[in-house]
Amino acid sequence: MNNNQKINCTVTTCKYNKNNQICSLEQIMVTPKANCTSKNPDESMCSSYENVTH
Repeated sequence: MNNNQKINCTVTTCKYNKNNQICSLEQIMVTPKANCTSKNPDESMCSSYENVTH
């Protein structure tokens, strides 16, 4: 992975969301949603998400 890449996060309930959308993870895992074949962004989800309270 290129050192200049950035991961942004606009989900405020995510524990990795830091300082205005900056994500503290070095990488994310994206997985398909079950039974979704729309070929649109809603077909996937971020499996690296963790709630702030965890």
